[in-house]
Amino acid sequence: MDQELLRKAEAGDAEAQCNLAIMYAEGKGVPRDATEAAKWFQKAAEQGYAKGQNGMGIMYGSGQGVPKDEVKAAQWFQKAAEQGYASAQYGLGQLYFNGLGLAKDYEQAAHWFHKAAEQGQALAQGSLGAMYGDGLGVAKDEAQAAIWFRKAAEQGNVKAQFALGSMYLYGHGVRQDYEQAAKWFSKAAEQGDEYAQCNLGVMYGKGDGVSKDHHIAREWLQKAANQGNQMAQNMLSKMNARGL
Repeated sequence: MDQELLRKAEAGDAEAQCNLAIMYAEGKGVPRDATEAAKWFQKAAEQGYAKGQNGMGIMYGSGQGVPKDEVKAAQWFQKAAEQGYASAQYGLGQLYFNGLGLAKDYEQAAHWFHKAAEQGQALAQGSLGAMYGDGLGVAKDEAQAAIWFRKAAEQGNVKAQFALGSMYLYGHGVRQDYEQAAKWFSKAAEQGDEYAQCNLGVMYGKGDGVSKDHHIAREWLQKAANQGNQMAQNMLSKMNARGL
């Protein structure tokens, strides 16, 4: 235990209280203790400290250290979101999107995702891309979807990488480009995304955007198949039947 940090937290320093809460939440330097984490987040949150408010939103939303209460989660996320805290804006958007603790409202979800996305929050960027792609809470705009997916994908967001690859594969919102599709599928596949692994395997099998290579195709299809991907399993069966 960092005694200086504890001293500051006990003296009412909100930043120290949050740092101590995170230590308890993650079990770093102290035994993992969700109840202690919630206690210290609460102290910071009650001082109006956005990071603490966000912490309480997470704790109530997940039921860690406090009874699960999505209404209270929404209330704490709202307080932090209104202070411009990006993670809370994303959390609030998620609650609106799923109708948890709040009435389902896609427009409000898109509103808060947009605020967080503009601050570079990758999960919000990916979620906003999906909303533009589906026309939920915003006018459908595949070009905008591609823009936001790219921002998230460039930060390593696996779902956005797969989505962007798909847009390049089919020419939705961007010019069709198999090389770009393969590039983004490869990034998602390397992070373990079964659908990207399957698509990448298919592209190697056909030579779309990459050099045709049945050996590499089988490797990616096998990775997807091992995760239970039915399409990959079917493709492997067909390759086996053809002796490829």
